[in-house]
Amino acid sequence: MHGQIAYSDRMLGADFACYLTHSEEDSRWQMVCTDVGMNRVLPGSPYPPHREQHPESFRSVSVGRRINEFQIVYIPFGEGTLESGTQRSRIAPGSVFFLFPDVQHAYCPDPKTGWIEYWVGFTGPHFDTLLRNGIIGPDKPLYHPGYQASLIATFRAIFDLAGTQAPLYQLRICSEILKLLAEILSLERLAMQQDRGQVIVQQAKAFIEANIRSSFDLDSLGAALDISLPQMNEVFKSFTGMTPYQYCIHVKINRAKEILAAGETSVKEIAWQVGFEDPYYFSRLFKKKTGRCPSEWIADDRVRPLDRAGGRRR
Repeated sequence: MHGQIAYSDRMLGADFACYLTHSEEDSRWQMVCTDVGMNRVLPGSPYPPHREQHPESFRSVSVGRRINEFQIVYIPFGEGTLESGTQRSRIAPGSVFFLFPDVQHAYCPDPKTGWIEYWVGFTGPHFDTLLRNGIIGPDKPLYHPGYQASLIATFRAIFDLAGTQAPLYQLRICSEILKLLAEILSLERLAMQQDRGQVIVQQAKAFIEANIRSSFDLDSLGAALDISLPQMNEVFKSFTGMTPYQYCIHVKINRAKEILAAGETSVKEIAWQVGFEDPYYFSRLFKKKTGRCPSEWIADDRVRPLDRAGGRRR
């Protein structure tokens, strides 16, 4: 299967679907679970599988339907497509999508890959409030948390509760649904922060390299990227292992090495080209980072024998 990792029957359990009832007492909690299930859909097999297990209104999932509940569907393995409202999306391994009451939707696995699906359906005023407040909504039905054992563990807990139906099982299931919802949104928020962090680091590197002839100025860097200096240091170091200042020195020293290797240039001129007004400070820093002062670097490079590829041995 495309983009899938190995799995076993023991990991996934048996296919099943369960449509639940609820009492007046359950309804007073403002949320109830309506259905849960899990399916392994083999490549080329009809969808949905086990059609006889589902109410008539649920069987048209692959061609289009409306339902009167919310659902969370997790696809840890496999690929497919989702249509929700006017949006059409590709389902990659590790995708989660939400279905909303009275919103037209259709989804199915790619016949070449099949997929594994976990789902839970739910309804109630509490979830209606989350929808009204924009916590979840049909404008963003699809999320990409990837393969997460914790999500599968939460679905398993829901399945176990639905199977045993011990006292207040509806409330306990709904607490797991809220946990599931919180984890999906948390993983999405974390991914957004990481994406923003990568952009910040790329922009910071570009700024440093474009201003290599200048003295390093962290204030100017922060202003150019519209980010506070503590946040800049934290983000940059988390992605590179260096502070922006350390990275700047690294870039300047590497550029100085390139100039030294290119030909006859004075140490004073090299220092100026890489943003140091004081050539003596530049020489001390160069030696600290490389183990040799600039003049020794030049002399050593000239006498070093050629290796077989025609370059000088380091």
